[in-house]
Amino acid sequence: MTRIAVIGGGRIGEALIAGLLESGRASKDLVVVETYKDRAELIAERFGVRVTDSVTDAAVGADLLVIAVKPGDVDTVLTQLGKADLGGDKDQVLVSLAAGVPTARLEAKLPAGFPVVRVMPNTPMLVGQGMSVLAPGRYTRPEQLALVNELLAAVGRVATVAEAQMDAVTALSGSGPAYFFLVVEAMVEGGVGLGLTREVATQLVVQTMIGSAALLDDSGQSAVELRAAVTSPAGTTAAALRELERGGLRSAFMEALHAAKDRSAEQGANDGNGVAS
Repeated sequence: MTRIAVIGGGRIGEALIAGLLESGRASKDLVVVETYKDRAELIAERFGVRVTDSVTDAAVGADLLVIAVKPGDVDTVLTQLGKADLGGDKDQVLVSLAAGVPTARLEAKLPAGFPVVRVMPNTPMLVGQGMSVLAPGRYTRPEQLALVNELLAAVGRVATVAEAQMDAVTALSGSGPAYFFLVVEAMVEGGVGLGLTREVATQLVVQTMIGSAALLDDSGQSAVELRAAVTSPAGTTAAALRELERGGLRSAFMEALHAAKDRSAEQGANDGNGVAS
């Protein structure tokens, strides 16, 4: 079984650990690196895994080295990994979940030819419904990329793109959950304005979103087709959609996505000190 070292026991690291154990894609002997004592004790107790505060210790014998720390902490992790005997007799792969950190920057701080996979996850992985997008580095072989794909499938769905597309991915799915949460906020406020209690409005909106996403995923129909099926001529839905279009909903989303993509590119150029948030 593949040995995995998860460097970082925060929310994303914990979500990955939980998904791996629940799916059977990792055994209980996977190791987690967490420097905060209380957090380390919580991870160890909750999952029954080995927790250490040493990156070099965790790297020994691990097939996959998963960096799940904030972008600003990546260089520290890489420096510590530099003290370990990476490669050696192991066919190791580095997997980075740090937003905005390009593979070239990772490769430059690792032994020559070390395989790297950059990942843009999103927060629904906390409930096993994430969207993780992979971009392989120059030295990553197809079978290694497939192994990382299997790893991330434990917490949702996985796609692969060229690294040049990662800023667009960040804008669409990395930051995407926030757009949906904003829509929920607006609809709940609208429901309260129509006389519903906040509790009831929230229940209606959240379940409507969950059900609509499931219908879109399972029906085999496009969003355009499903929207048309709900929209009767001169009906209530048509009246609402007319107002949304009048308010410039489509153009607002296009401008928002371009702004997020541009900001992601800026952060990557500034050594990846930003996150998709």
